[in-house]
Amino acid sequence: MSQGSNFVDYVKICCRSGKGGPGSSHLHRDKMTSTGGPDGGDGGRGGHIILRGNAQFWTLLHLKYRKHILATDGGPGSSSTSTGKSGKDEFLDVPLGTIAKDAETGETLFEITEDGQIEIMTAGGRGGLGNWHFKTSTLQTPRFAQPGESGTEQWVVLELKVLADVGLVGFPNAGKSTLLSVVTAAKPEIADYAFTTLVPNLGIVSYRGNQSFVMADIPGIIEGASKGKGLGYRFLRHIERNSVLLFMVPADTQRTITEEYEILKHELMEYNPELMQKPHLLAITKSDMLDDELMAEMAEDLPANIPSVFISSVAQKGLTLLKDMIWQAIVADDSAPLQK
Repeated sequence: MSQGSNFVDYVKICCRSGKGGPGSSHLHRDKMTSTGGPDGGDGGRGGHIILRGNAQFWTLLHLKYRKHILATDGGPGSSSTSTGKSGKDEFLDVPLGTIAKDAETGETLFEITEDGQIEIMTAGGRGGLGNWHFKTSTLQTPRFAQPGESGTEQWVVLELKVLADVGLVGFPNAGKSTLLSVVTAAKPEIADYAFTTLVPNLGIVSYRGNQSFVMADIPGIIEGASKGKGLGYRFLRHIERNSVLLFMVPADTQRTITEEYEILKHELMEYNPELMQKPHLLAITKSDMLDDELMAEMAEDLPANIPSVFISSVAQKGLTLLKDMIWQAIVADDSAPLQK
């Protein structure tokens, strides 16, 4: 099975929490007491449906075919003011970067960003109160109790946004997958045509000793991606989670380097202006075809105020300098981004 069929970043599921158990209307009876007071216990609460962050997961594939998630009901209260058993909670493990939304309103309910983080997605109904709660000076033996609350049924959308330190941004065939395969142990599919990368690929880059950072190859965007054209919109959301954006423009582009960078930047800004607050870096790829004189000439026309480097993944050229540049951007103060 290819990675493409294994990666799922969107699921829509129906969640139904358990209903609360009914309270008991029991009256106390024993060998010595034939007409005792109320001692009916409360019903147990219904089971919750809970999302739990799990750093070992990287896809929502395991939920793709679970369209209905059901939690169990709470048990009834019993005598001696005993509370009924709570319904069993249903835990759904999800990757970090998962966002839960109400499917009808589109409202964001919460985000899972930490390993072990727990959020109640659909709360179970409360158990009904037993009859001992309703005893008063004028009503000594209430023979009624509350029914339990109904559970909740709702459709929920789960979206995954890839969490990485640096996201690779560029048009299809800019050399992003090749770079990832060279500097990490990732094995992305690579071919000489547009949209080879159909899912985000993640890789860990080792850096000077024991340090490392996570690099994500986001599928190539095209002009108009911010308006949902082509494959673009589906993947732009993954860029939101990256702390540094590495723009990649091939040396053999039909436009100038600056023109291509500005187009890429425009697409991101149209989608989400906050992306402009992240540190931006620029790598000119496939530069093994350039001599020193041509590189010096091209360097004069590169966009200002953005760190840039000429690299060649195939020839292993400029990669150490690129890693240094990325690392400096990652550890830099977030309040002073390199590019606004």
